Amino acid sequence: MSLLVTASGDTPQKRALPRWVGALAVLVLFVVAALTALCVGRFQIAPQKAIAILLARVSPLTADWSAMDERIILLVRAPRVLLAALCGAGLAVSGAALQGVFRNPLVAPQILGVSPGAAFGGALAITLGFSGFALIGGAFAFGAVALVLVGALARVEGRSDTVMLVLTGVVIGALFAALVSLLQFLADPNSSLPAIVFWLMGSFSAATWARLGVAAPGVLVGVAMLWLMRFRINVLSLGEEEARALGLPVERDRWLVFGAVALIEGAAVAVAGVVGWVGLVVPHAARLLVGSDQRALLPVSAALGASYLLLVDSLARSATAAEIPLGVITALIGAPVFAALLRQTRRKELAG
Repeated sequence: MSLLVTASGDTPQKRALPRWVGALAVLVLFVVAALTALCVGRFQIAPQKAIAILLARVSPLTADWSAMDERIILLVRAPRVLLAALCGAGLAVSGAALQGVFRNPLVAPQILGVSPGAAFGGALAITLGFSGFALIGGAFAFGAVALVLVGALARVEGRSDTVMLVLTGVVIGALFAALVSLLQFLADPNSSLPAIVFWLMGSFSAATWARLGVAAPGVLVGVAMLWLMRFRINVLSLGEEEARALGLPVERDRWLVFGAVALIEGAAVAVAGVVGWVGLVVPHAARLLVGSDQRALLPVSAALGASYLLLVDSLARSATAAEIPLGVITALIGAPVFAALLRQTRRKELAG
């Protein structure tokens, strides 16, 4: 089955809608998702009231809301909405860039081993009794360590090809996953073990303005790097030999992309735990809307990823009395959606 992702050929199937229609639909979806995330939860707040509370920060408005409403919007939901949107956008952009570099829509940010490394760092911090920024720093540091290990082990005779990178990423990911299991085995079953398990499943329940301030630089810098490299990623998606023939320093650019992805992934995992499937499913859906050209794919993936994680987070904290871990919902939604997308792609290939 041909699943190559190239800028020139888009996906094998033809796009049914003009590119601007898809981009506009995603923008509308993002606004709806953000407003929904602000208003739903254990305490329901009307959309017009939520908007008025936010606008009151920049313009004089007569307050017809309670102090409780204002605290919920400004101190609880606003940072949570921004953090979820930031992480969703970053993870989706990471997936889109990696799928372009590897020319394969089945690639996800986890393939570089950064997520398992960051998960181990966070779990280690919890086991040692650390929390807050120490936990975030541990997750970020070990995510970076995982990427450095992948880079060092995949480099043979001064070069590292795609197959070696993928295989090394799988090995490093498995190593850190085993270390996480070891920590769970050794953790106190009455205190640290439940905290590790819940953190690994992903959640924005601890979102604060301070946590947003920690995650935002890493995610924004990584996304900016990928955006600046959008033309180079398009060339890399043509194939390694073609990119070299066009004068592109393939290995250097590939590692710049990996570094940006690691920065985003480490920052997201550090503040939200492991949230899977976003970087795998969302870019594929965005590609169906606007094609594989990174100039359109990256911004649409960002908006779609932000919308997706906002809606998932809204569902997680409003479907039941107890908050459902994000990783559970993203897997339950992502697996069947991705299977359906693959079947649709294959069916159109056979028909076309």
